[in-house]
Amino acid sequence: MSLPPSHALVVDAAKINPGDTAWMITATALVLLMTIPGLAMFYAGMVRKKNILATMAQSFAVCALVSVLWFAVGYSLAFTTGNAFVGDLSARALDGLLFDKATGRLSVHAVAPTIPESVFVMFQLSFAIITPALVAGAFAERMRFSAMLWFMGLWSLLVYAPVAHWVWAPTGWLATRGVLDFAGGTVVHVNAGIAGLVAAAMLGRRIGYGQEPLMPANLGYTMIGASLLWVGWMGFNGGSAGAADGRAGLAMLVTQLGAASGVLAWMTAEWLVRGSPSLLGLCSGAVAGLVAITPASGFVTPGGALAIGVSAGLACYWGATALKRLLGADDSLDVFGVHGIGGIVGALLTGVFATPAIGGAAGNVQAQALGVVATVLYSGVASAAILWVLDRIVGLRVSAEQERVGLDLALHGERVE
Repeated sequence: MSLPPSHALVVDAAKINPGDTAWMITATALVLLMTIPGLAMFYAGMVRKKNILATMAQSFAVCALVSVLWFAVGYSLAFTTGNAFVGDLSARALDGLLFDKATGRLSVHAVAPTIPESVFVMFQLSFAIITPALVAGAFAERMRFSAMLWFMGLWSLLVYAPVAHWVWAPTGWLATRGVLDFAGGTVVHVNAGIAGLVAAAMLGRRIGYGQEPLMPANLGYTMIGASLLWVGWMGFNGGSAGAADGRAGLAMLVTQLGAASGVLAWMTAEWLVRGSPSLLGLCSGAVAGLVAITPASGFVTPGGALAIGVSAGLACYWGATALKRLLGADDSLDVFGVHGIGGIVGALLTGVFATPAIGGAAGNVQAQALGVVATVLYSGVASAAILWVLDRIVGLRVSAEQERVGLDLALHGERVE
């Protein structure tokens, strides 16, 4: 039997907390539900009818691809000791993960010592799945399926895993500099947001963008998807406590308040600017609030959560409208406008509202800004490099004819009747 990697410990089964384990298994299922079917439906409702199935297929395929890559090497790169920038390969193919019923011994991760390492691996995998799946919304309706798979696989290993290590591994260079990110404001949302913006710019605009209405096919799908995301986010943030305790409960409460205040802020802004609130705006406001409260959810009071949600609702409305026009990129489903801007707002405001009595750490806006800038620069440059290489090897974009026909038929040979 191989010895556990440096990040892991082998303990008696009696050391495992049943309540913590039960909650973390539940939270993992909730986060996985966020991608399939949550994100798949959220995105599918916003594209045109001829692209609904292709959009769903992206989320489903990413879930499968990243799961295998996480087993192979992703987990090891993110959560072994390694150095300040990336983990080592000691846990490749989950080497060292142990459950021995006969001896009553099993491995745990040093970050979550009261639950089996298998549960920790699975919980973190659910984050690794949804992050690249979010990026797909930025290039919706125009990327080749094969290119998408190559990009998502390489991005998950070369971008997501290192950034997760920076922030969440105790040896990560941002963690040692006091950057607070309870559940993924920088690791997930800023990271995905900037990658999406780069991808949208490099693929170019959809045919007809800015010249004809590119109307969403079914906002009912989007509302159902947003609801699944909202509910699943309770596991996303509450599970990041790593235990069934008071901090997990408070994280769930502030998550609900962040989402609710985001909805009301976006709704109000849209009502004032456009003259009427829209269902798409309500859904977008909820996601904006959820994104922004994510890094702060284990550190702030309910009052702080309301302030963060309102700020995010307003900032993301601006990001998805005025800023989007200013940047000029066809970020199809507003990945940067909502996840990028919301992640930045949440990360910075965590530095303002973090309360030591809750999370054991005081906020530091300078440290939070460092985390944001580092993630934006690395994710932006690395994403551009991956896309540049893939464009020359396999090609990124479908043909004009395939785009006009729709990706459902052109790439998958099926369609919604």
